[in-house]
Amino acid sequence: MSRPFFAATPQGVARPFLFTVPRRSRLPFALARLPWWLALVFAGAPGWAQTAQTLDTVTVRSSGATALERPVGTGSRLDLSLRDTPASVEVTTREQLEARGDTSLIDAITRSTGITSLGHPGNSGSALSARGFTDATSVMRLYDGTRQYGGVGVSFPFDTWAIDRIEVLRGPASVIYGDGAIGGVVNVVPKKPTRGPVRNEVQATLGTDGKRALAFGSGGAINAQWSYRLDVSGDQSDGWVDRGDFSNRTVSGALRWDATQDFSLQLSHAQGRQKPMRYFGTPLIDGGQDPAVRERNYNVADSRIRFQDRWTELAAQWAPTSNVVVRSKLYHINSDRYWRNAETYVYNPGTGMIDRSGNTEINHDQIQTGNTTDVTISGSLLGRPNQVSVGFDVNRASLQHTNNTYTGSSGAVDPYHPDPGYYTSAVPYIPRYRNKAQQYALFAEDRLELTERWAIVAGTRFDHADLTRHDLIAGTQAFKRSYSNTGWRLGTVFKLTPDTSLYAQASKAADPVSGLLMLSVANSAFDVSTGKQFEVGVKQAFWEGRGDWTLAAYSITKNNLLTRDPANPALRIQVGERSSKGIEATLSMQLAKTVQIDANMALLKARYDDFTDSVNNVAVSRNGNVPTDVPERVANVWVAWQFMPDWTLSGGLRHVGKRYADNANTLKLPAYTTADLALQWKATADTTLTLRGFNVFDKHYFSTAYYTTTQWLVGEGRRVEVTLNHRF
Repeated sequence: MSRPFFAATPQGVARPFLFTVPRRSRLPFALARLPWWLALVFAGAPGWAQTAQTLDTVTVRSSGATALERPVGTGSRLDLSLRDTPASVEVTTREQLEARGDTSLIDAITRSTGITSLGHPGNSGSALSARGFTDATSVMRLYDGTRQYGGVGVSFPFDTWAIDRIEVLRGPASVIYGDGAIGGVVNVVPKKPTRGPVRNEVQATLGTDGKRALAFGSGGAINAQWSYRLDVSGDQSDGWVDRGDFSNRTVSGALRWDATQDFSLQLSHAQGRQKPMRYFGTPLIDGGQDPAVRERNYNVADSRIRFQDRWTELAAQWAPTSNVVVRSKLYHINSDRYWRNAETYVYNPGTGMIDRSGNTEINHDQIQTGNTTDVTISGSLLGRPNQVSVGFDVNRASLQHTNNTYTGSSGAVDPYHPDPGYYTSAVPYIPRYRNKAQQYALFAEDRLELTERWAIVAGTRFDHADLTRHDLIAGTQAFKRSYSNTGWRLGTVFKLTPDTSLYAQASKAADPVSGLLMLSVANSAFDVSTGKQFEVGVKQAFWEGRGDWTLAAYSITKNNLLTRDPANPALRIQVGERSSKGIEATLSMQLAKTVQIDANMALLKARYDDFTDSVNNVAVSRNGNVPTDVPERVANVWVAWQFMPDWTLSGGLRHVGKRYADNANTLKLPAYTTADLALQWKATADTTLTLRGFNVFDKHYFSTAYYTTTQWLVGEGRRVEVTLNHRF
């Protein structure tokens, strides 16, 4: 039996989604009726204050209004501003994306405070590190507020052309989005239909390494009730290593119907195709990286990587009264990811060759259908202004895993003049298993203003998942089990002055031991890991709105890690612990009418508190060591100077501190700093020409280690490109 539900954003942009209710389950029917029942109950309640909510909200920054007043949906479901959210929340706007020229989504995300990349082909290039915690099971990626459950990475979106803004919530976010967000959440928000006149935009880019890109965008009002948005983009490049070519294609669109002043629907669809670089890193030679092999690619000649994604949503928003807003979205996601490569490379000092193994052919066919519905009520409680939001998430997801058991070798190659050869494996490439999950969650959040200057924000979320794994070879059920956890957050915000706020919060979150839809039979015996955080901070605007800064200090502890049993290192037990403590700061300031500076910094101390490795079947403690792929120093700065009316010179620095490739902390990926420059000429009011240089000093660095600790991925070298943008 199927039932449609609809939801929309607080700003009045409907987000689409689809949901099919399981025939045998009664719970989704009860949940589905909950927000509508609540809306009717509270619509006429006399105790609720008359806080108007409208479908269309436009935020204009002028003198006296700052970025801290911007409403942001990622940190709360109550549509709070950055200042009123008791957490570290940061927004990268469309204007900042255009100024910095980051066409890669990961490049744009990692300009945010304390966020770094550890992407490689195996995780779709999307894995992130935040506050000392890493990968998709600890740092969550959302697309327009929707999460894709259970995989090892998110392959869409991958470029920034169709993106309106990027919102980052640092620290545990399970109270809002469920398990898998102890380190933080990144929400990528696409461009939406607008009520203004139709405007079009075209952009073309040419650059070094064979870079070519072309994009088109259009949006606006069709008539009094209908509006739309359409974006198309594509790019390709020869890459920065041998045989490093890649290409991307994306199309997204949305159609919105404002049926009445109080009700709107939006249907959205986005899809993308990637053919990433078929590059899996460069092995250490005699314990170090040889500059002579920096650009060598040891993959086979007929290697392949392909990601195809489709996201469809139907969303609705209904405001039955001025103090009640009901939102619902029904969505369907399909991801098809394919790899065929020689993935593992190790230098053999006896032969002087690179031994290759791990010939791997894999397909992930991942499908998810779900619904999120919530109702927000603005009013009063005990005579004081109050906002409350309650709702539910329901979804069904599956992943079919086809592979060759990662078996095969294409032979050794010369490190300096590799003959790539061809892919070979004696093991058949066939469907091996299918994991299915049915999940539901109930959540609630409340903000009570105790005084005009002091507010309390509290929230909780209960998640439940039923997981089944089918062995497609044996035709049997490998296991079936359930997971449940409850996350919560309690925070407070106190306004010292109209421009300065102090906040504090405590929260509890959960992380799965691995991706739910990738969970193995062995890992199914373990429960989720849990974590707690305490955070304090200050947010202040100054110079009559021309600047703002934030400072946060936090402590996070994550328990129930999988660690080796000291009594039997061949076995794993769930008793481990890791923690991090840190300080983060941001600064945005308009020094003069023609000079703008944005900067951020993150300093942290991350450690294994209780963690044991198995080395040659001997238990070795790693207590006190830094977890892998975690930099303890991260900083970004961007400065723009409009030195003439139509000319702007801008540039930025990106610093990532040293990281370790192994738990023993014996293999160190060096710290690095890269510099970017841009010169923009505004030829007319609608036409700009920009010359950009990325990593202009050609800094040699390594972005992460791959599956082995001695196989490192080389970062991109110097790149120059010119971009022409015209709007009409």
